[in-house]
Amino acid sequence: MRATVRLHRRGDRWPVLRTLSFVVGLTILFWVTSGSPAIYGQVLFSAHMVAHMTLTMISPMFLVLGAPVTLALRSLPSRTDGTRGPREWILWIVHSPFGRFITNPVVAAVNFAGSILVFYYTPFFGFSLQEHLGHEFMNVHFLLTGYIFASVMIGIDPLPRKALYPLRLVILLATMAFHAFIGVAMTSSESLLQASWFGSTGRDWGPSAIADQQIGGAVMWGIGEVPTVLMAVAVAVMWSRTDAKETKRLDRKADLNDEAELKAWNRMYEELAENEEPRR
Repeated sequence: MRATVRLHRRGDRWPVLRTLSFVVGLTILFWVTSGSPAIYGQVLFSAHMVAHMTLTMISPMFLVLGAPVTLALRSLPSRTDGTRGPREWILWIVHSPFGRFITNPVVAAVNFAGSILVFYYTPFFGFSLQEHLGHEFMNVHFLLTGYIFASVMIGIDPLPRKALYPLRLVILLATMAFHAFIGVAMTSSESLLQASWFGSTGRDWGPSAIADQQIGGAVMWGIGEVPTVLMAVAVAVMWSRTDAKETKRLDRKADLNDEAELKAWNRMYEELAENEEPRR
């Protein structure tokens, strides 16, 4: 909020919808880490999955649409004495080799989707349940992987490279298929994940541990698909707008140079046709 006020005082404008989107993302983040999902997620796998999918897919989407990096770069002062302030450090991180690596669309997608598989089918899941440090590491990791993935797919903040729109759609479709596969596997599984924990809570209410896990698989499938579809729609709209802008740019260029490029192509084709005629 301070950054938007600073821009306003300077005479610059910042879209209200971006501010609202970022506030919504923070509100969702606060709820999922401090509300009922965080509490019941310790005894119900389904509640844990609500927290996980909200943390990695829903909250990051709103945060990314708020364009916090762009806002920071526009509001923070630039240093001219050769030292690095907050603005310079942000630019350095974004354009560093590590920044280029983690924002590579393929790397971001593998990290985003692969983290689910590694987390639930390795001891990391048990570590997050038994240790507070593991729980906080899980929250930070899934939030960051979700944020980077959403930023690469639909973000407007500066990145070392922008992924091509067809590649974004392919990655989103692959992510949907992966979520569906894992969700169906959990829904149909009769083997309890972290049985020593969820099978020993001693609760006498709610569904059984295995039935609750199957509900959690359905939650993963359901919550995971909707944001992905919304991002795919957003990518398609962005692609269409970019093509429309490029078409207008080319039209303006043609008007300014009296369609010189088109005439050059026509002359080239005429010369090729003339050179071919004697051979016939």
